Amino acid sequence: MGMATRVFLLLLLLLISSLSPCFSLYEDQVGLMDWHQQYIGKVKHAVFHTQKAGRKRVVVSTEENVIASLDLRRGDIFWRHVLGPNDAVDEIDIAFGKYVITLSSEGSILRAWNLPDGQMVWESFLEGSKQSKSLLSVPANMKIDKDNVIFVFGKGCLNAVSSTDGVVLWKKDFADESLDVQQIIHPPGSDMIYAVGFVGLSQFDVYQINVRNGKVLNHRTAAFHGGFCGEASLVSSDTLVALDGTRSSLIAISFLDGEISLQQTHISDLVGDLFGMAVMLPSKLTGMLVIKINNFMVFVRLADEGKLEVTEKINDAAVSDALTFSEGQQAFGLVEHGDSKIHLTVKLVNDGNGDLLKESIGMDYQRGRVHKFFINNYIRTDRSHGFRALIVMEDHSLSLLQQGEIVWSREDGLASIVDVTTSELPVEKEGVSVAKVEHNLFEWLKGHMLKLKGTLMLASPEDVVAIQGMRLKSSEKSKMTRDHNGFRKFLIVLTRAGKLFALHTGDGRVVWSVLLHSLRSSEACADPTVLNVYPWQVPHHHAMDENPSVLVVGRCGLGSDAPGVLSFVDTYTGKELDSLVLSHSIERIIPLSFTDSREQRLHLIIDTDDHAHLYPRTPEAIGIFQRELSNIYWYSVEADYGIVRGHGLKSNCILQEGDEYCFGTRNLWSIVFPSETEKIIATVTRKLNEVVHTQAKVITDQDVMYKYISKNLLFVATVAPKASGPIGSVTPDESWLVVYLIDTVTGRIIYRMTHHGTQGPVHAVFSENWVVYHYFNLRAHRYEMSVVEIYDQSRADHKDVWKLILGKHNLTSPVSSYSRPEIITKSQTYFFTHSVKAIAVTSTAKGITSKQLLISTIGDQVLALDKRYLDPRRTINPSQAEREEGIIPLTDSLLIIPQSYVTHALKVEGLRGIVTAPAKLESTTLVFAYGVDLFFTRLAPSRTYDLLTDDFSYALLLLTIVALVAAIFVTWILSERKELQEKWR
Repeated sequence: MGMATRVFLLLLLLLISSLSPCFSLYEDQVGLMDWHQQYIGKVKHAVFHTQKAGRKRVVVSTEENVIASLDLRRGDIFWRHVLGPNDAVDEIDIAFGKYVITLSSEGSILRAWNLPDGQMVWESFLEGSKQSKSLLSVPANMKIDKDNVIFVFGKGCLNAVSSTDGVVLWKKDFADESLDVQQIIHPPGSDMIYAVGFVGLSQFDVYQINVRNGKVLNHRTAAFHGGFCGEASLVSSDTLVALDGTRSSLIAISFLDGEISLQQTHISDLVGDLFGMAVMLPSKLTGMLVIKINNFMVFVRLADEGKLEVTEKINDAAVSDALTFSEGQQAFGLVEHGDSKIHLTVKLVNDGNGDLLKESIGMDYQRGRVHKFFINNYIRTDRSHGFRALIVMEDHSLSLLQQGEIVWSREDGLASIVDVTTSELPVEKEGVSVAKVEHNLFEWLKGHMLKLKGTLMLASPEDVVAIQGMRLKSSEKSKMTRDHNGFRKFLIVLTRAGKLFALHTGDGRVVWSVLLHSLRSSEACADPTVLNVYPWQVPHHHAMDENPSVLVVGRCGLGSDAPGVLSFVDTYTGKELDSLVLSHSIERIIPLSFTDSREQRLHLIIDTDDHAHLYPRTPEAIGIFQRELSNIYWYSVEADYGIVRGHGLKSNCILQEGDEYCFGTRNLWSIVFPSETEKIIATVTRKLNEVVHTQAKVITDQDVMYKYISKNLLFVATVAPKASGPIGSVTPDESWLVVYLIDTVTGRIIYRMTHHGTQGPVHAVFSENWVVYHYFNLRAHRYEMSVVEIYDQSRADHKDVWKLILGKHNLTSPVSSYSRPEIITKSQTYFFTHSVKAIAVTSTAKGITSKQLLISTIGDQVLALDKRYLDPRRTINPSQAEREEGIIPLTDSLLIIPQSYVTHALKVEGLRGIVTAPAKLESTTLVFAYGVDLFFTRLAPSRTYDLLTDDFSYALLLLTIVALVAAIFVTWILSERKELQEKWR
């Protein structure tokens, strides 16, 4: 039997070694649990580059402050740069055919980028003294062997900048003249430049300036008693057309050779039967301008002697800028809508009847209307001129149209996500064919045989490729049904355009998208604004006949007092089930913890008149709500006034009789921070759906501490008013940070801490009984992170672990915010090396798994930091018992391990938020980071203790078990034979 035992132990050792988990991430594992998508945002400027052989591209700038070069053939990104949040791009152009020139930050920063690879060539900072229009003029006939000049107007100053190195050659300040420059005109080959614009509301000025030295050669003014509204369009090199102050007349202003002449034309004489306010569109058409009256586009041509005449009136269309093509001819494009198609027409500028192109292209109605488009020409194989159009849609998507077809499309609306929630996938229906079972069994055996060969290092390079391919296919991560681990879900994202997307967590693809009609711009809802998306109906997983739905909240206007809009969307199909335009405003949404018989969650909407409105408006909902009326509290923060208030409900609204779903509110308490010493800069509270596994925390020596768990705690951070500016704007003696923990039911301040010599911005996260916040220490010139943990001292007598295990403690007594809490706090501060943009915390199904902080760094990456590093009980020399508990020795700085970046080497450009959601497995949490880019991954803060890895070799396990059984059987036979031989001796 000794030999059998040795063989058994050897095989057992082999089995254990084969089952040992691997916690490293190899190169071939990237993409199995995560995905990364790159976007650019809504395009506002575009310049084509197709003249020379090679890569044909279009250079764009977007509302997300992105400059990008896109492949015209496929729409892929060649290169891009995401500028800062306050560095909006004003103008963009291409110089010499190899440099991209961009003007940004209200005309104060001029940059040159290398067109092929996007590397910055030079950068110039332009100073000015007043806010003004930003204009960029890049001469079209620039030569590489000469030092050409780029003209920029911004901040009230006209600058001449060298195209070679970005040096400012001269500068003319118009601040003293109060000139609002409308156009910069540089005739080709001329040594003069014209700056034309308005002074005040009734004076037009023309400055003639020397290109070489910036001296003013001539200055002329002309007064118009009717006044100007400030909108003007340049229709020729010496004529500008402006709208008067009443928007009822067009003023043709000619400034030939410095002499100014004005000619007024009433709009009613031009358009006749059209009535409404006229708006001049910023089109760049030679000899023509476009005005919009109601939904009509009116094309006005400049005739002889400054006369204006209408050439065409089109209902609800979009117009492009002029494009110069063959022998100085100019064309422009029109896009009209009709019958789920868009109709593209390209016309000659000087010939309204000369249509160069007419095409109709089918377009998904969920993309909305065309907001903007740009045209470009190319030479066909028969040497004729063809045209392509770059279309920017209402949902911020980008498409290229050519030869009557959509060449490619990009969902760049996903770069402007405003809110995210999650939804479950449908349950997989029972029943499967025998053939499918046999096929899956064959693939399963084949796959595990290949994995076995890889484990034994017998796999060929072709086998390795096959193993990787089968691993991606067998993961089943992109199936449209729920999995038993809860990894597959819908990410329901709401964009600024009012479009709702359902993204599959498996691979990030768009399953469905819907442009919400209730949040589209219309006569009934002008300037719609999207706010949030909330889970509305979450049926029990056994309710197969009910689909989950979400609630989308918005406003019909820009102000907080605008009427509210509610939209209800089915998360399985993307169908808009219903929509409501409310008679009241929306100041705040409070999701309640109650649901009705249909699993619809009750929501309380607070308007600007401090009235509370209950939704859904059903008798069942009002019955549930009335029973819990006295237990509903909330708070409001008036940061500008330094006030935090607590609110409760009272009886029905007095002024709205008959509306049983409207309730009055009452102020319960208020905290006013002194405006001379404190300014509110940050507030944060716990997530409403956070799960806490246990209130007890067992520490060393079998002692027990009880967490102070309350969903009514609010973290407030204030700074000295002088310190509310950028870092370094004040001295350490003038700056301080004060943090508070406030009970929002009673208004009681349960914790207060002052950090002297520190400054914001403050980023914080609140979870369970602890809060972590990040700020800057002016004295140490470093960032810091502080942690505060709160414990309930009133239960200090219940410290016996065995009684806790045996359930002999009475811990079920209700906890009331009105009873004065007996609490103790533990806090600690650490240095942190990174600037932070946002902080989130992992969440799991039962709240058992250890927490990790998810920190968005200034480098647009996500760092996972174990909460144990922010344990306030850390000491320099922890005892043996504390080490066994997991206490880490104290250091002054938080250790950052490069492998802790969950985004790996990727960047989530413009990172704005991090959302976490629990999976069904307790060990795993789902993480979604969004900004201009999107990133999704799965995290296991305490490792996957309840899940085998994806590359686990079941074949090797089966082979090991068979070998063990065979070895036991063989050794048993040998042992029996040996015993028989010994008996015969």
